[in-house]
Amino acid sequence: MTVPVFYSISDDFTKYAAVSLNSLVKHASSDTDYTVYFLSQDLSDEHKKDLSDLGNENVHVKFFHIDDKLVKPIQNRKENFLRADFFTMSIFYRLFIPELFTQYDKAIYIDSDTVVNDDIAKLYNVELGDNLFGACTDSSIQFVPKMVKYIKDVLALDPKKYINSGMLVMNAKQFRDNLFIDHFMELLETYHFDCIAPDQDYLNEMGEGNILHLDPRWDAMPNENTEPIKNPGLIHYNLFFKPWHFKGVQYEDYFWQSAKETKFYDELKAEIDNYTDEQRAADRQKLNHMLLKEDKTEKDPNNWAKVKEREAVKL
Repeated sequence: MTVPVFYSISDDFTKYAAVSLNSLVKHASSDTDYTVYFLSQDLSDEHKKDLSDLGNENVHVKFFHIDDKLVKPIQNRKENFLRADFFTMSIFYRLFIPELFTQYDKAIYIDSDTVVNDDIAKLYNVELGDNLFGACTDSSIQFVPKMVKYIKDVLALDPKKYINSGMLVMNAKQFRDNLFIDHFMELLETYHFDCIAPDQDYLNEMGEGNILHLDPRWDAMPNENTEPIKNPGLIHYNLFFKPWHFKGVQYEDYFWQSAKETKFYDELKAEIDNYTDEQRAADRQKLNHMLLKEDKTEKDPNNWAKVKEREAVKL
């Protein structure tokens, strides 16, 4: 048996993914077999080698090319912009994992802006029952009134149960048995829901009532309003405040400890040293830009809340 772990990345995110992969390998048990897949459309051969070199005898690194035909219905349109800021197809790759890898009835997905601080097999061994997936409540938005309002009024969901999709323990068999990807494509092509976090909103809506909420230590996110979680299992540098752009970010030490062990350390140090105050100010403004979408989507006659009054969207 192997523990399957999936990342989805674009080529320019390789150096951050390398930090995450290095931390995963460092905390992997020598008694367990792991297979780590990178899903991508544009990963260079050089970067594939960089990532492969981080594996070892029981952590196998593999690559899977996402075909254009597979994601053709997901268009580069404003409704699918990540955080209302830019379009990146890679956020949707995670939704296809159960269909693409039918040899697995269970799988882990994690974002590349993460650091693993415990054996990822512990997460894999969580009993999901009949739930569609396990994930953690999105702590990064609990103190952002506009986001809470968006979740309540536009998504018609409970903000305390709204999960972050940067770490998923996927019940792949349940995804397949419930025809998740067919239902996702139908919703996408019918309504093109205007979303702040597209893949995340779809997962929350389609999985409502069928999500296992996990210990928050498995998706610890920097948050200026809360104390850091002691002994986090996985740190997720969510939203805009990345430790390679901002100093003093909560949990930043975990990132730099792992970064030092990769070939990208000097490049990452140069990135934060050369990142300007103007760029940081622009990053902070992106949050405000993201929140402007709440006003617009609340008035949309085909937002999630209004569609749910007419038909069921959850599986």
